[in-house]
Amino acid sequence: MNRRTFVSSLLAGGAALVAAEAEKEKPVAGADDAAKALSEHRIAKIEARRLQDRFPRFVGRNSKGNPTGTGAGFQVRTLITDKGARGWGMSWVPDDQVQKFVGARVSDLFDVAQGTCEDARSVLDFVLHDLAGNILGKPVAALLGGKGPKEVPIYSGAIYFDDLEPKDKPRGVAGVVASCQQDYDAGYRAFKLKIGRGFKWIPGKPGIQRDIEVTRAVREKLPDCKVLVDANDGYTPDDFLGYLSAVADCNLYWIEEPFQERRDDLVKLREHMAKVGCKALIAEGEGRTERADKPWKYGGYTQRHIETLYALAKEKLVDVFLLDLGIIGFSRWRTVMPELVQAGVQASPHTWVWSPRPYYTAHVAAGLGNVVIVEGIPAHAKGIDYSAYKFAADGKLVVPDAPGFGLGLTA
Repeated sequence: MNRRTFVSSLLAGGAALVAAEAEKEKPVAGADDAAKALSEHRIAKIEARRLQDRFPRFVGRNSKGNPTGTGAGFQVRTLITDKGARGWGMSWVPDDQVQKFVGARVSDLFDVAQGTCEDARSVLDFVLHDLAGNILGKPVAALLGGKGPKEVPIYSGAIYFDDLEPKDKPRGVAGVVASCQQDYDAGYRAFKLKIGRGFKWIPGKPGIQRDIEVTRAVREKLPDCKVLVDANDGYTPDDFLGYLSAVADCNLYWIEEPFQERRDDLVKLREHMAKVGCKALIAEGEGRTERADKPWKYGGYTQRHIETLYALAKEKLVDVFLLDLGIIGFSRWRTVMPELVQAGVQASPHTWVWSPRPYYTAHVAAGLGNVVIVEGIPAHAKGIDYSAYKFAADGKLVVPDAPGFGLGLTA
């Protein structure tokens, strides 16, 4: 079977084995009782609210973008039923797209085995998962099947070019190390370093040298932690091989988007990794240059993008898919994950930049399994109670047994 035939058969839904396995693994136990319990609630009210994240520090640039700053705003919605049950979650759309659900039975909007109904997926997916979990007294991970561990590996995704900030008095390499230490003190034991300074901010070889210095400094400071690197496609293939040679002894955990994902360049990367003894995972697929005309199995990603990733995975050129949590859609991960398993590739759904998203992804990891590590965001929004979540001693995030997502919404 050639590469395109393999990928097309998988994506078209013709992969009988995947479909059969997914069908067998549906969380059907108690499904009738759950449906009955959900049917006894109707949506009585839908409230919207804006929240503002705050990072513990100013977050700098990456290879191509301006500073993230001190935090990002986002909108959430709360569903309240006629029996007083509540659920909340991120929901971006205008009010006129959700008010039609007032009066609907929760069971018509959410099914334990399938997730949110198609009509509500793009507007209330997170909210309905939280509501169903609260009504049924179960964490979302349990609604997804509870196939993964409750202690989930997680990394800090907030280590940007903090050496270049503040502009009037840059802190240099010590600034990045200090950011890592701050997140270490908060509980993290894995850190993703943004690299690619030579693309825009420190052009040419000096930028590459700074990337090398930062990587080596963090490895020296935190010898027992995982170090990940992410170039946001900011390197040429040849320059990245040079960078990799210089940090070969740093035991990188993964390499994310070093350059545009072209097969021949990734073949060279794999060969060079073997030569220098680098065993890092290669993670790809977050970014997209095109949007799907309408949502499908892989949400807003195009079939061409997905086919490219699966083709690379088939040749063992990509180990981890970084498909965005929201672009796919929370409920769709139920069908996407078995296909990744069948293809022999792991997931780490992209979560940046809003603080609830890592906790949503932790439930994907604990519920569906096959998530190698979660992208963490060390930010907090006033109005959210995160206290149900704790770090284990080894830096893993412990998914709580609290109903829904386990995140409280306060006044």
